[in-house]
Amino acid sequence: MYCLVSEESKVDKDFSVTGVLCKLHLSKSGYYNYLHRKPSKQSISKKNRMQAIQTIYDNNHQIYGAPKIAKEMQKKGEKISQRTVGVYMREMGIKACYIKPYVKTTFDSDFSTKLHNILKRDFSPSKPNEAWCTDITYIFTLEGFVYLTSVMDLYSRKIIAWTLSRTLEVEEVLKCIEMARKRRKTADPVIIHSDRGVHYTSKLYKKLTAGLILSYSKKGTPWDNACIESFHS
Repeated sequence: MYCLVSEESKVDKDFSVTGVLCKLHLSKSGYYNYLHRKPSKQSISKKNRMQAIQTIYDNNHQIYGAPKIAKEMQKKGEKISQRTVGVYMREMGIKACYIKPYVKTTFDSDFSTKLHNILKRDFSPSKPNEAWCTDITYIFTLEGFVYLTSVMDLYSRKIIAWTLSRTLEVEEVLKCIEMARKRRKTADPVIIHSDRGVHYTSKLYKKLTAGLILSYSKKGTPWDNACIESFHS
């Protein structure tokens, strides 16, 4: 009885496979030959390379892309191109995790009690030139970092002056303040708010802002300068 059932099951299975192969216009012998075919040297090599790629990727916190992985494999004697690694990584569904470079733009902060927050997060002045805010950020280019300094009129949220520089020298950065003063001549004292970095606590800054009311964010509190921080972000 067992043999009979087994033979019947085998016949049914064979019949169903034959029907599928007929619909796909494939030969029965070709199908069974495929099932018992040994993997080619090319497929074995590809599988081994993918395993090596996955190992390097995982060992480096999944932040390596095709260029670095290719170099690591080449160091071990593997002859493989960056393009091939990239193709394999796409097939594997993995990619480099980009980490945004951090560049410090606030140096030698002054945390003394002599600097006061005059603005007190009043970001809605009643008229133009009543309150300005300024800050520095960085922009990555193919030729390296450049530094953007901006001055914003909080009444209109308009950038009234901006400069780009290749360095964070005080003189280069504060050219923006000088530009803002020339463009917005006003008889009334203007509050100008900034962080406590060396650029905004230097003697040159105080000289350029003579006649203005200096306001500073509290230590480690970027929200005190939220409008310009938001613009730069």
